[in-house]
Amino acid sequence: MNELGTIHRQLERLDDPTVGLTALHGELTQTRLKILELIQGGVTGLREENREVRRRQDRMISDLNETRSELRELLDLADVLRPFVPADRPGGQADQGAQTDPEETTPPERGVEDGYGSAAPDTAPPAVSSDTNSQGGTMEHAKRQPPEAGSHDQDVALRNAIEAAYRGTDSSVDQPSTTGRAPADAKDPQVAHGILLLKAAGVASAELTAHRDTWEWLAALAVDHDHFRTPPAVEDIKEGRVRTVLSGRSLIALLIKLWNTRSTAAPLEGDWALATTSYNRIADELANVTGQGETIPIVLDDGLPRQETDG
Repeated sequence: MNELGTIHRQLERLDDPTVGLTALHGELTQTRLKILELIQGGVTGLREENREVRRRQDRMISDLNETRSELRELLDLADVLRPFVPADRPGGQADQGAQTDPEETTPPERGVEDGYGSAAPDTAPPAVSSDTNSQGGTMEHAKRQPPEAGSHDQDVALRNAIEAAYRGTDSSVDQPSTTGRAPADAKDPQVAHGILLLKAAGVASAELTAHRDTWEWLAALAVDHDHFRTPPAVEDIKEGRVRTVLSGRSLIALLIKLWNTRSTAAPLEGDWALATTSYNRIADELANVTGQGETIPIVLDDGLPRQETDG
């Protein structure tokens, strides 16, 4: 009985509001509130840090875009001023006719090229304009240059010539060229290049097979173009080769970048060799398009059969 009495007195302490269950419940409630307050404060701090990181990222992207625009403006300015730079004659006197004769500023190795890297002396095409000749300027830069006297008419004439030549090749789709050269009515290199861009615009997908080093060079070359999209997958095949699929839009960007690089790179240099070979190989495949909905194969590997890309 004494033990039961002792137990009863101890149980009565549970009802004490200062030390019983009620007090314990209050302490737990306060502890829970403090923990929630600490968690909420930490989450708020993390949110502020994330917002600051995003603001800094946005500023960095804006600064990069401004720098890119300034570089493009400088490049356009250089293209505008290039025809006015006097060329030195063998006797040491400056060429006074450089501003009126665009062919005087055309390098000999570029003035004899056609739309695909070769030409005969008697078939060398004339320059289309004073600041965008066959290889001395690029179509992409010409479109961004400020308007000059007669430049609008020249652009319209060039565009009409490209579209007319492209429509004229539609009748010969069933008889593709085996040489990859431009048709007879598109001897001008810029017209031939424009026809390739129009053909690439109608392509849904092109399968590119090359060594990984070559693919990385091509991707780095075209990645800053507005129309280039990095392919979602690059498949590794044996012996260092890779295979990926490019859309027609990305193919347009790659052709433009290859055209510009081939025109501006120094002869006998690596960029010139890679750009010329890649451009001509793509041109060969676009010339052989039959319009049957097949994926266009582009193989940058002379060790592989043209119709077998698995090696």
